Amino acid sequence: MGNRGMEDLIPLINKLQDAFSSIGQSCNLDLPQIAVVGGQSAGKSSVLENFVGRDFLPRGSGIVTRRPLILQLVNNKAEYAEFLHCKGKKFVDFDEVRSEIEAETDRITGSNKGISPIPINLRVYSPHVLNLTLIDLPGMTKVAVGDQPADIEHQIRDMLMQFITKESCLILAVTPANTDLANSDALKIAKEVDPQGMRTIGVITKLDLMDEGTDAKDILENKLLPLRRGYIGVVNRSQKDIDGKKDIRAALAAERKFFLSHPAYRHIAERMGTPHLQKTLNQQLTNHIRDTLPGLRSKLQSQLLSLEKEVEEFKNFRPDDPTRKTKALLQMVQQFGVDFEKCIEGSGDQVDTNELSGGAKINRIFHERFPFELVKIVFDEKELRREISHAIKNVHGVRTGLFTPDLAFEAIVKKQIVKLKTPCLKCIDLVIQELINTVRQCTNKLNSYPRLREETERIVTTYVREREGKTKDQVLLLIDIELSYINTNHEDFIGFANAQQRNTAANKKRAIPNQVIRKGWLTINISIMKGGSKEYWFVLTAESLSWYKDEEEKEKKYMLPLDNLKLRDVEKGFMSTKHIFAIFNTEQRNVYKDLRQIELACDSQEDVDSWKASFLRAGVYPEKDQVENEEAAPADTFSMDPQLERQVETIRNLVDSYIGIINKSIRDLMPKTIMHLMINSAKDFIHSELLAYLYSSGDQNSLMEESADQAQRRDEMLRMYHALKEALHIIGDIRLTSCECNTAPPPSRPPAVRGPTPGPPMNPSPAFGAPLNPSPAFGAPPIPSRPGPPINAFQDPFSAPPQIPSRPARVPPGVPSRRPPGAPSHRPTIIRPTEPSLLD
Repeated sequence: MGNRGMEDLIPLINKLQDAFSSIGQSCNLDLPQIAVVGGQSAGKSSVLENFVGRDFLPRGSGIVTRRPLILQLVNNKAEYAEFLHCKGKKFVDFDEVRSEIEAETDRITGSNKGISPIPINLRVYSPHVLNLTLIDLPGMTKVAVGDQPADIEHQIRDMLMQFITKESCLILAVTPANTDLANSDALKIAKEVDPQGMRTIGVITKLDLMDEGTDAKDILENKLLPLRRGYIGVVNRSQKDIDGKKDIRAALAAERKFFLSHPAYRHIAERMGTPHLQKTLNQQLTNHIRDTLPGLRSKLQSQLLSLEKEVEEFKNFRPDDPTRKTKALLQMVQQFGVDFEKCIEGSGDQVDTNELSGGAKINRIFHERFPFELVKIVFDEKELRREISHAIKNVHGVRTGLFTPDLAFEAIVKKQIVKLKTPCLKCIDLVIQELINTVRQCTNKLNSYPRLREETERIVTTYVREREGKTKDQVLLLIDIELSYINTNHEDFIGFANAQQRNTAANKKRAIPNQVIRKGWLTINISIMKGGSKEYWFVLTAESLSWYKDEEEKEKKYMLPLDNLKLRDVEKGFMSTKHIFAIFNTEQRNVYKDLRQIELACDSQEDVDSWKASFLRAGVYPEKDQVENEEAAPADTFSMDPQLERQVETIRNLVDSYIGIINKSIRDLMPKTIMHLMINSAKDFIHSELLAYLYSSGDQNSLMEESADQAQRRDEMLRMYHALKEALHIIGDIRLTSCECNTAPPPSRPPAVRGPTPGPPMNPSPAFGAPLNPSPAFGAPPIPSRPGPPINAFQDPFSAPPQIPSRPARVPPGVPSRRPPGAPSHRPTIIRPTEPSLLD
């Protein structure tokens, strides 16, 4: 019955299907299987019932099969059925099996004619079946009937596609003979996913219902629409036979008689009929499983490897171990400390390539966001000159001053230094937010223990907030120290003499000419009327901003000089997901074509801030809101006498020089202060004090209570892990025994003997399909020994080999010749040097 050498293969796939179905996951494995497809009333269910020899499938008009039925046939002495959803319950009465299928279908799909892709697993044990696994799918339909959904045709098609698109699935295309084969729904959908016909087996039903004078001979002989696996014809019971409870065994006998007596089919009767179909499917599924075993094995191994890391923490889990909670707490806290430090300091192992870590984001705050905020405050030219003018006049009072007053310089400098407090505090707030986000990210690994995660997050966040106050006090103290003494003797300070000889333009520092400051993609926002938004590759140098078609920088679209350019913020549009900033010319000239400003868009605010910082390095500064200044500017600001203008210019240069020194100092000290007082302190706290705080915060047992989700996940993970290991073990055993039985030579065969096997020719069989225990019951004659004289059991294997005789040696009588019949006899038979010579 079938391929006995591989009799464990189909039950193996059944076990895998059951294991993965019970876990609720398919493990992304495409298990070898046979899917039965065809139109409504094509006879699919009748074919399956003929296999089992029992009536057990629901019948009726319209769509009867509304959920996939995974039917596993197992050859067994006893006859009964089992459902996967009714574990342990054996169904002996097959009418109950039909009722259970209908009830289980209605449980998911309801009592209407809706369908569901969730399969029903049915296993039938019987002495009348071969090991076989089939999936009975809903019949294809064209028109919705009754209260069926209008898209029932597409729903069924999508469900079929879920199964038959997999390369590991054989397609059993059932087509009634009384319809035109060219219009077969089953063959049409099979050809879409299997255009070469490599996986499709054709089944022609209702051959007895064809019109007189017609037959399906050309189809069954695989001439009309050829399939690699051919066609098999069957004759099912008619509706009258079913209603009359005609025995299936009698129906099979009638089917056999039909093929033997029909003039068009009698010459192929041995290849027709339900028994031959069942045997063919058993053999083809077995061979198909054999062919897919290497791929299945590699998929199982890759799944096992992917689970290894996740299962590692669960492998030695012992819920009754009293020290488990203490060990887990220590390990979790230690791992949290290591993860936090890696996020801040960076790590070479397990580098995240999807998003920036906490440390990388803090670095951007220190060196991009904070300098940008400093520059935004300082460069408000018109306001600054007005303040200097008022300070000079107020220092002189009623008198007309002859010299530039240093008190005016100190007053202006101190006012500018005080303005540094806002960006410094903002920088601390941004770092605090990133630290808290990093803490939350690192506590994700504590999800197994919700209470522990909450307490850890609360304790560390509270500590960070405490350090926030001390850090802000220290930063404000730094600014107060700068205010306490204006050091005009600093080595970088230009002094009064140099300040009088310089002007603002000369003081403006530019980067090295032609130095590339930044490259990257930006979107130019242009209205649809003028061509719409487009993405370009931008290159920012110290003198110009250029954009190209792509990063190869071969096709330059435009080059914009940076002279007289400034930046301004642009509000994001209502429907836009991009963040936008603009570049404009301070002399009211067009920047690009007929545009007074060009809007540049980035995917995130971080990218916008980074580009702004790059423009600052190139000398392009942000715009100031100068409306109030222009409206409030008194007339005397614009009608200064030449002496006052020189004094304003001198102090302006002095302030610029000194504030540059202060900015440089603050930019250097801020990251150091935050790192020392906040970040390093938080790391030390986590490593040395967090555990003590956790112990004092509550009961250890309540802290280490495992979440229900985690317990369920662990159980599923372990079940899947052991199922995969068991599957690999079974596959390994089957492959080993199969290879041994097919490749091991007979005991009496000398290693060096060549030539065909004497005796009757053996029937060819698949590599994995040879019987493990050949017996006369299956018509296979015993394999005779290879020719050769008997070997002396006591011969010394290390003795020198005998000499090969120069004349032909005679073959011992009674041993068949190694020459095949009809072979030329001029080639002498030579005795191999593995046994003593006959002349000795």
